Formats: sequence, C-alpha cells, structure tokens
Amino acid sequence: METGPLQRLCRLQIQRLLVLVISLVVVLVVLAQLIAFPYKNYTSSLSPVTKGIMVHEADTYDNVSITHKGSLNESKVEEGCKGFDCDHDSLLSQNATEQNDSGQSDQTGQTISVALEPTRLSYMISVLESTVAAAQFNKYRSRSARDRQLQLARMQIENAPLLGNTEGLHAPLYHNVSRFLRSYKLMENTLKVYIYKEGKKPIFHDAKLRGIYASEGWFMKLLEKNRNFVVKDPKKAHLFYLPFSSLKLRNTSNEQNPLSQKDLVQHLKNYKSLIASKYPFWNRTNGADHFLVACHDWVGCEPQGHFGKLGRVAMKLTKDHMGNCIRSLCNSNLAGGFKIGKDTTLPATYIRSAEDPIKDLGGNPPSERPILAFFAGGMHGSLRPILLQHWHNKEPDMKIFGPMARDIESKAKYRTYMKSSKYCISARGYEVYSPRIVESIYYECVPVIISDNYVPPFFEVLDWSAFSVFVLEKDVANLGNILRSISDEKYLEMQKRVKMVQQHFIWNKKPVKFDLFHMILHSVWNNRVSKIGG
Repeated sequence: METGPLQRLCRLQIQRLLVLVISLVVVLVVLAQLIAFPYKNYTSSLSPVTKGIMVHEADTYDNVSITHKGSLNESKVEEGCKGFDCDHDSLLSQNATEQNDSGQSDQTGQTISVALEPTRLSYMISVLESTVAAAQFNKYRSRSARDRQLQLARMQIENAPLLGNTEGLHAPLYHNVSRFLRSYKLMENTLKVYIYKEGKKPIFHDAKLRGIYASEGWFMKLLEKNRNFVVKDPKKAHLFYLPFSSLKLRNTSNEQNPLSQKDLVQHLKNYKSLIASKYPFWNRTNGADHFLVACHDWVGCEPQGHFGKLGRVAMKLTKDHMGNCIRSLCNSNLAGGFKIGKDTTLPATYIRSAEDPIKDLGGNPPSERPILAFFAGGMHGSLRPILLQHWHNKEPDMKIFGPMARDIESKAKYRTYMKSSKYCISARGYEVYSPRIVESIYYECVPVIISDNYVPPFFEVLDWSAFSVFVLEKDVANLGNILRSISDEKYLEMQKRVKMVQQHFIWNKKPVKFDLFHMILHSVWNNRVSKIGG
C-alpha cells in the first residue's frame, strides 16, 4: 500500500522532532556534568582571570637527559593520607579550599586533590588555577564598597587586552605580560592598605634591614613610609597589614626565656584578639583581607631540622590564629602548610648593607664565567651532604664546597665565585628556601633550584622555567651531566633573562616601579583579588 504525501510529511516531522529531543537531552546531560563536576577538567573550567597563565610544559631535569614533561599526571584523590603520600613520599596537593581558623570550610565548599611530582612548576600553576576557578563559584557577594572595587578590578584583569607596549618588560619572562601589566596598574591606582598602629617595638613597627631575614624588615619600612598605598582611615582599606617582625618576636622571646615557646603563641594571639576587639574588620572576613610578611623559619611552616619543636608550635600558631590571613613567607613549603592561591612567597634576600642594599650587583659576562656550577654553604639538612659527597673535588669546573669562613676575604671570594659561574646551586637546607636564589639573580648567575617542595616567588606571574633550572633532589648525583646537557644557546638565553628579571628582586631605598617592594605587594593584591569571587 503506497504511502500518501501527507503521511510521509508527518513521518518526516516526527523524525525531526525525535532528533531535536535527543539533542536537547544530550545538552542537558553535559550541562549537568559541568555543574556537578566543574573542576573535572582544569583546562575547560579555568576562570578567565587565569587564561594566559597556562599549565605549560616546564623543563624538569631528570637523571642524565633533559626531558620535557607534561603539565600534569592523571589526577587522583587520596583519602586518609595527608602531607606526604604514605607509600611513595610524593606530596599530595592542598585542598583548593582550606578550612579557616574557625574550623569552617571556606565559602566555595569545593575540595580538590591532585598528585604532585616534586618541583613541578606546572603542578603549582594548576593548583593556583583551580583555587581561582573555585572562586568563580563563590556564593559570597560582598556589599562593602571596597570589595566591590576589587570585584571590578577582577573583571578588568579578566578582560585585559593584549598590549603592544609592555613598558620594557620582556614578555617570555611572564605567563601573560599583558595581564600582569593590567593587574599591576590597577594595584597602583586602586589598592589601599591600612597598617595597624597597635603593637610596641621591637616586635612591632621595628624593621631589621640586614642579614638573611631582611626581606620582612625592608617591606615593613617601605610600606610604613608609603603615601600611595597606605591610608589613615581603615574604612578605606582593601587590605590590612599586621606589622610585626617574626625574627624579632623569636629573638625577644628567647632573650626573656630561652626555654619557653608559649611566648610565641601568646604574643600574636593577644595581638589578634586586640585588633579583633577594637576594630570590626578582622571579624568581618575572619582575617581574609589581612596579611603578614615573615621571613624567619619558625613562622611559616614546619621545619625538617633541629628547629622542629619550635616550628610545630609556630605552624600551629599561624594555622589556628592567623591561618586565614594572606601570609607572605620565605618558607613557602608545600609540605609544611603553605597554601597556594592564598599565601605568597617572600624572596629571602641577604642584605649586607642597609645603606646600599644592592651593593656589588652584577656579574661577569658569559664569556668570563669558566666555572660550570658553584655552591658553598653549611651542611644543613640531609641534601647538602649528599651534594658535597658527589661533587666536592670531583670535577675541575664544579666548585662545590662546604661552609666558607665568615671573614671579609672569604665573603668576597664567595661573591667572586658567583659572578664567575654559569650556574649557581641553591640546595635546600633545613628549609626549602635559601637566599642563594636571589643572590644568583643579583650576580647574573642562572639559579639551579634543588628543593622539591619550594614554591618560587611570584610564580603566578613569572615563568621561572625561562631563567632557571629545577633539579629533583633525587637527581643530585647526575647534576654535572644535567647541566652539561643544556646547550650553550639555551644557557645564553637563560642568562640574558636572569639580567632582565633582576629588577623584580631589588630593594630600593625609595621604591621603584616593578621592584621587589611592589612585586611583594602585587602578590598579596593578586591573591586577594582572585579570591574575592566573580
């Protein structure tokens, strides 16, 4: 029986309707998956604020060969095993949203864990991206005028146009130079900081400007004298600075009672209670818009060496009483409580002269650097003795020494070695950080960082793989082969970039655009803007 034209038309319409219904069902299923699992795929769920800060492939130097590693291994979620992986000593990631000091999870309610291969820059970037992406789903919408300004700044950073004029900045040094410039200019024009006047010297408002912990002192001094960022009215502030010296707090406590560690806890606990009772700002955000700048070992993370007991007290102090603050720390140890996306890395700078903080800046040109690699230092921790065992007096162009004398002549010889070496080794001691990283940059020597859980300064902005070498701690025995396998062209490119990035690591008695003072402040600004929510 033949089908009539009307019947054929009806059958065609029904088929089209079925196709449409099936398509709609598929779309709804995909949308439901994206809503239920917004972070299942990092690259598709990133906040616009991190676009251009790619989870790029970073050079990881493993054994004899140089290999180009992928951005991330497959993600895995581990339960019941915190800190180091129970079986393989690999660090598991932090939760993208940590608990604050009241014991409540933060406003996103999301938890993310991924596997970490030590010293993998791409891992650190991925954690940063996931925390920023989580803020996009933040249900909190601030009603304060200051937070609305930060939300506007975030939108402007997200939509930053590509710039032809990068103001002299060398684009390959940055993940996204246009986005960095937009963020930096917004910081200059928008950011206001209130410094609490409470607190007595020497612990508060008293900067130490010399030595290996001088970074916290220089920042304190320069911020307290600043007229562009600092405001007298706390109601106008976007951020609140806690002006204490971790070094002087520890030293003062020890002078009064060398065996007591309760002083460390009690000083800052009382201080936090004072400002929380006197001002409404701490309680308004539970300290999330407050920040501290500390370089001494004890204040940031749990040490691995003989300061262990003191470190555990300090870690508990900062976690329980100031854990929700933005902490700018020299000891940026992923294995010890440092939180990517909230905390920032404070560069450790060894300052010999408060009158001339950049004394002896610069080094020999590449053609006058006959030494392949240089290291000298105390045998702190477990890694450095292994470094010395494998490379002391083993090869003529590998100058690897133990501690050098502290007299003027030996210190000058130390600087000469750095200025005459292609690569300068920064191997972890008791802690993950070392002033040698910034020293290398000062003396235009390519840094070689051997510290698996160290988060390098300003890594959210700077592409450290462009001007430094990361070597896994397990590969110290192959250090010579690793460095020799880097081509001359690659070395010259990195050394040139070390000189270009130098401006970001310099203390100036009067702050200069893009210098270390501004970069530290920008890191704090960047983390606060990223966490404010979309």
